[in-house]
Amino acid sequence: MPLFKKKPFPLLDPPKDLEANELVFQVRFTKEIFRDYQEYLKRLNLYRQRIWTCKVTGKSNLTYEEALVSEHRAYEKVQQFPKELVGPVLHMIQYSTLNLSDLVDKIWTKMQEDTFEGSEMHARKEDSTLPCRILKIMTDGSTSKYEVGWLNREKKVTGTSVLNFDDLIRKRPPLSRNMLKVFIKESTSQNAPWVIREDLAKKFGLPTNPPEEMMSKLVFQNGFIRCTKQTKRAIQENSEDGGNLPKSKRRKRMVEEMVPVKYPIEDTLLGPSPDDPIFTKRPQLVRDFRVPMESVGNLLSVWDFCSSFGRCLHLSPFSLTDFENAICHREGNVVLIVEVHAAIFNLLMKDEGDYFKQSPNKKRKPKITPVNWTEFLGDFLEMEDRASMFTNNLPTIKRGHYGLLDTHVKLRILHELVEEALTTASIREKLDEQIQQQTALRATKREEAKKKKDLEESAKSESEKAEIGQASSSDKVQVKRKDKERSSEKKKPDEAQQQNIEREIEKLNIRTNPLGKDRDHRRYWFFRREGRLFVESSDSKQWGYYSTKEELDALIGSLNPKGVREIAIKRQLEKFYQRISTSLEKRTKEVNQKILLEEAVLRRSTRVRAQPKDNPGMSFLKYSNRWKET
Repeated sequence: MPLFKKKPFPLLDPPKDLEANELVFQVRFTKEIFRDYQEYLKRLNLYRQRIWTCKVTGKSNLTYEEALVSEHRAYEKVQQFPKELVGPVLHMIQYSTLNLSDLVDKIWTKMQEDTFEGSEMHARKEDSTLPCRILKIMTDGSTSKYEVGWLNREKKVTGTSVLNFDDLIRKRPPLSRNMLKVFIKESTSQNAPWVIREDLAKKFGLPTNPPEEMMSKLVFQNGFIRCTKQTKRAIQENSEDGGNLPKSKRRKRMVEEMVPVKYPIEDTLLGPSPDDPIFTKRPQLVRDFRVPMESVGNLLSVWDFCSSFGRCLHLSPFSLTDFENAICHREGNVVLIVEVHAAIFNLLMKDEGDYFKQSPNKKRKPKITPVNWTEFLGDFLEMEDRASMFTNNLPTIKRGHYGLLDTHVKLRILHELVEEALTTASIREKLDEQIQQQTALRATKREEAKKKKDLEESAKSESEKAEIGQASSSDKVQVKRKDKERSSEKKKPDEAQQQNIEREIEKLNIRTNPLGKDRDHRRYWFFRREGRLFVESSDSKQWGYYSTKEELDALIGSLNPKGVREIAIKRQLEKFYQRISTSLEKRTKEVNQKILLEEAVLRRSTRVRAQPKDNPGMSFLKYSNRWKET
């Protein structure tokens, strides 16, 4: 049922004593019945306002009927959820305290790494790679063998083999993040912590009482216990008296059981304290985006994808500012936007995945040009799973007027393209390659750290032996001095090597992840190629950014290290402080130079008619794809 002001909206019961032949007014999509026409109109007008939210996807600014359609489509997606993964995923959801975004990331990563009975994958058979299904997982100590059934085109098992893990290949993720998000919302009744619906918990044998570690993590403040209603209920049910003690005695028991608080704790439980440091005032966020606020997330994710996988896409880099200006431009086809679409379509066609198979025009010339690129875009938008999303926009695109589309529509289309591109073999292979290299570097880092620790312990042991022996006091001093010199000489190259390894690991991070969250669950993003620190609200509907070193310093000084989230984000900002502050200062200089240039162009335009491309604000018109395939 669609939400009104984030709460369920109850439908009206039918009028009492309705007669069989009585004339009434009925709302088509809710089946509500009214005797009074004015009341009917009032209700219908309420449903037509864009104040409704889809309960499953969280999409807002919808009419009631649009929210119903959104929910219906989301439920259809849930029906497509792989049956073999339902049980394992529900176990990971039950009593998780992560927010939705982090929980989706955790489960999605787990699905990438693990295999489950019933999972469909590919595997090596002789000199070819064939589709198969995991029939049985046989574990012997630390090793596992996999009995697989080879599948034909009808997905029927034609034969079986027993394989090692290295023989299995996952060509695409078993499910998308969007499907996971919908599945979590549909299968839970509570989200703090997440609690699976009773019928599903019973069907899949899930625990229905909170785990012991959750019940033990309670914070007492001023003699009162701070926990969720569900945890309180579980405590009462598990107590000897069944929770039947009078309120005054329960409070007394809580006070008697009170223990000292060990920081850090949940941020929202913190209040002012006499031993708090002096916090600086958190700086105001800048929100001067050209794209609509609800589209900023899509703008950043699409740009970050193009920047991170530029080599795979054969797409040379461009700045976020140029991308934002280009996507907002409405006059003709901008080269930068055409090249972005063309690069992704080339990738999809080479992969021969869903886009290639469902395309109605497979015989079309594969070369994408500034003239025919919208034809490929039309094919993509007419695919089954997104045809209804862009029905109203297809005629505009087919008539060659892409530039006239609303900015949020352009970005939503590009976001869909990026989601499809992330499932291709070449992108997955690139990610796997980077992960393997990072794993090897981390192993090297651990080995170096272990060697360093062993050397320090060995030096310490030798020093102790010298002190225990009968060496003279001057000999002891000499031994200590030599140990100290040897340790300091070894420490410098070790630290330098560790820092080099850390830098190499960071270079291999293709996709950008948030640095952390603050007290209010706002996420902080720093992109390597963009000199701003972006801040995303907990519901992803609001964005802002910091662009100066002074703002960064004030932000760090405003974070409370007693909170679990703010101490984590503070450590990350301090760890990368040099890099972030340098990037902010560099961008500040570039912005100032651009302003001076714009002023110069403006002065010159009073004397001579200046070309539009001379203006730094129109620099996106000069883009040329230097990495384009020939």
